[in-house]
Amino acid sequence: MPKRNSSVVGREFGNGVRDAIEQSGMTQRRLAQVLDWQEAKVSDVVQGKGGVSELDVVRLLSYCRAPHTDVEHLLTLYRESREKGWLLFPEDGVPDQVHSLISQERLASKITVWSMNLVPGHLQIAGYIRAAAEKSAKIKPADIDALVRAKLDRQASFQPGREFVFFVHEQALRLPVGGPEVMRAQLTHLHQMSTRNYITLRVVPTAIGAHAGMSGSFTRLTFNQYEPVVFVESQTAGLFLEDKDSLASYAEVLKWLDRDALGAEESRRLITAMLA
Repeated sequence: MPKRNSSVVGREFGNGVRDAIEQSGMTQRRLAQVLDWQEAKVSDVVQGKGGVSELDVVRLLSYCRAPHTDVEHLLTLYRESREKGWLLFPEDGVPDQVHSLISQERLASKITVWSMNLVPGHLQIAGYIRAAAEKSAKIKPADIDALVRAKLDRQASFQPGREFVFFVHEQALRLPVGGPEVMRAQLTHLHQMSTRNYITLRVVPTAIGAHAGMSGSFTRLTFNQYEPVVFVESQTAGLFLEDKDSLASYAEVLKWLDRDALGAEESRRLITAMLA
């Protein structure tokens, strides 16, 4: 099956339209009849494939009686769906990029993560998440519980039939986030998770010195039906990258990390030695 011409922001837009249709009580077929559209046109919108004008979007949402705030939000997503990437600036509460990243990860067939300073988010235990959040300059104390729940929900993506590859720097495993007890529990969890046949954990050792991943951590999502996406998070924003040059650049980083990282069994032995 050829990969669909669908961007991350286009899929987020499609999800919002789907929610609006469901909340209206109409089926996609009934809405197509009301709008005098082919049902396939509504389906393309919901799947984030485009094919509609801004006026079409307004008409659709009007028939769904979507709230004004939802209309404004979806129109903003619609206008951004033609860009090469999607930049998210978080507002108060759990950062929007956390929810958006989780949404895209649920569609991915393979998730590859490079984590330079912390244990990869998918593999963090609650105590580690909380301890890291308490030291974060961008997370308010009142939002920490919600952030812990959101990040633990992310781990629902772990299931057979999907592939997960984690490259993590040794310094991230030795950074005592939350103190000795939390780190011991965290390292034990890492060791246990690394034995699952659909999870590969590889440590980039400190001894190699400089490495290809020094520009920062990132996540690469590979899909069966869509083009790949790279997600990069900064202090104040999250960025989904989808243009060919960016994807090629991050693929090169992963190739060099693959060369420099310890093998999966060597990485488990290192974690075992750290626990001892």
